[in-house]
Amino acid sequence: MHGDRLGMRMLAGAAPGKSPGLRACFTILLSAALLSSASMSAQPSGSEPGVHAAIGPAHDDFMGASTCATCHENVAKDFANNPHSRLALMHSGKSLTCESCHGPGKSHAVGGDDIARIFDPAKSTAKEVDDKCLGCHAGKHANFDRSAHRKGDVSCISCHSIHAAGVPGHLLKMADPQLCFQCHGDVKPQFSLPFHHKVEEGLMECTDCHDPHDTLGENAVRSSARQLMMCTKCHAATTGPFVYEHGAVKAEGCTACHFPHGGPNPQLLDRADVNTICQQCHLPSPNVTTDLPARPVHTQATQEQSCIACHSGIHGSNISNVLLSAKQERDER
Repeated sequence: MHGDRLGMRMLAGAAPGKSPGLRACFTILLSAALLSSASMSAQPSGSEPGVHAAIGPAHDDFMGASTCATCHENVAKDFANNPHSRLALMHSGKSLTCESCHGPGKSHAVGGDDIARIFDPAKSTAKEVDDKCLGCHAGKHANFDRSAHRKGDVSCISCHSIHAAGVPGHLLKMADPQLCFQCHGDVKPQFSLPFHHKVEEGLMECTDCHDPHDTLGENAVRSSARQLMMCTKCHAATTGPFVYEHGAVKAEGCTACHFPHGGPNPQLLDRADVNTICQQCHLPSPNVTTDLPARPVHTQATQEQSCIACHSGIHGSNISNVLLSAKQERDER
């Protein structure tokens, strides 16, 4: 052990010219530097750096966007207005080009425009298209693989037109909600009912409540943690927090009593009679688990007034554990 320590001290204190081990080390480092320099100088001068180097094929397989434009002029002429072109402009035209998405184009260009020699989204599976797009957009849409659209084989190009978009900004083929109605035709008539959310009037969009890319919640509702959060961002008066919560709101959410898109009743209630809605949970029968009386307090016959005439705090209350109005609570006392 002492001998090892002595050897290390001698090596550390020795002059470079008198140490064979250090001399060999310097020789290896110098050789590696020369080889690296030679390799860098041997790269083709016309190759495009960045994303091409990460794809895998040799640089000689890439032709450059200018070569693609000679045949695909109709696509190239508007590409400067495409959001994808911003990255290319930021890097002197050498960042995101045609071949970043379609793959190296040399074999396609010299092989008689054979489509099989290049990636064509229109002839690829939904998964292949999605994987290609997520190569750049995975950070923003990390959960797309678990979304309803992905599971239904709805690819990115089903909604987005990459080259010539009908709607600028997000490269949508057409504006929301007409784009969504292309598949969700069963929802469209609901916005024509007497009471509905103002989607077709242009005051709201489907994406205000639904996330087509990332959501893990049911029906692609944006808030996967608690469905009613999507409603309370507009209907702030029902938000709370309340001292006394309405259990139905917390357990089932707004759609336990309301239609989400449109319906025939005011306030989008899913029953014409509010008493009927209440009686879905508050049945006029004894309930030993909650110690309710064997005989209901109210008969709720047709001549009786509405439940909310007294129990006005149907979303929650800060004064009454049975959600009574302030006046009714005072009268009860």
